[in-house]
Amino acid sequence: MVVAIDGPAGAGKSSVTRKLAQRIGFRFLDTGAMYRAITWAAIDRGVELNDAEAMAVLSRDVEIQFDGDRVLLDQRDVSELVRSPDVTRNVVFAADSKGVRDRLTELQRAIAATGSFVCEGRDQGTVAFPDAFCKIFLTASPQFRAKRRVEQMLANGQYVDFDQVMADQTLRDKQDREREYGALKKADDAIVVDTDDKTIEEVVDELEKIVKSCLVAMDRD
Repeated sequence: MVVAIDGPAGAGKSSVTRKLAQRIGFRFLDTGAMYRAITWAAIDRGVELNDAEAMAVLSRDVEIQFDGDRVLLDQRDVSELVRSPDVTRNVVFAADSKGVRDRLTELQRAIAATGSFVCEGRDQGTVAFPDAFCKIFLTASPQFRAKRRVEQMLANGQYVDFDQVMADQTLRDKQDREREYGALKKADDAIVVDTDDKTIEEVVDELEKIVKSCLVAMDRD
């Protein structure tokens, strides 16, 4: 079974979906980390980021695995490397490549077939898992999302300017919405949850109630 959670950058998806998965006994799949892993591999290997075909070939040449919270690329732990500002700025190239998206969607489905998962990303409820029994769209105001991102980066020892984070976020939102393949949008049957001014625990509580109601509805069907 799959709980598909989508939403814009900074809405708190990674933090709450990990905790939600623990609460309901599902496994967690961070699909954004997969695109970041491809981006990091391209930078590391000197692959032209704007060459969609080369990026697609790369996505099929590497092996991406998860070991708990660790992201492994060809058996190497790249969990911290894929969160670097350089990767964040350039992940759009992997996300915009249809070949990469097709490959990673294929991989996501293969992983999800091995058990019950909470999957988070931009197109989980619309492309990767359109038949998911529970779909949720997490959102928050631009200001709150940028504030959250600044706090996360400062906690990781990275100094950032709020205005720059806002500018980068605005650009990324535009790119995500206008992407030709796998664009960010709410699935028609997704439940919207606003995370503004809510703690992680409050959001997880809300999501847990939604998932349980979806399970009840599924049992009735």
